Amino acid sequence: MARELLGKYLVRNDGGIIKKARIVETEAYLGPHDLACHSSKGVTERTRVMFGPPGHAYVYMIYGMYYCMNVVTGPEGCGAAVLLRGVEPVSNMEGRTCGPGLLSRAMNIDTGLNSADLLGNDIFIIDPETEEEFSVASGPRIGVDYAGRWANRRLRFYIKR
Repeated sequence: MARELLGKYLVRNDGGIIKKARIVETEAYLGPHDLACHSSKGVTERTRVMFGPPGHAYVYMIYGMYYCMNVVTGPEGCGAAVLLRGVEPVSNMEGRTCGPGLLSRAMNIDTGLNSADLLGNDIFIIDPETEEEFSVASGPRIGVDYAGRWANRRLRFYIKR
């Protein structure tokens, strides 16, 4: 699913202003067996949405100042999600968007959107109007050194320039 999200548009209805960005970088988190995944600690108040139905937003705060948005991807009970790491602005956006915290800031994403249905009106993902050819590259995930062998898994995907 992390590869499939590349090239799609993330759309945010921010108080009537429609912000749109092209997803260019993602990171897969595979479920409780993946030691870098939040669900590896089991079902908690924070991770409950990850174990729910796919197609919902999992939004959390890191470092006390940045929000990160994930797309719940596994079947209900699985605890898998894809972190949105980078987007390219398409319309009505300002600021840097390379990194999960910066993209959330630019799109005004916070924990108020946690568990939002991504088929709803506040935030959703759509196909581009015209399909674009691109190459996908992969690399290790970023910032998960604590996860042992899971840290070096090539589960980060991005549109190759």
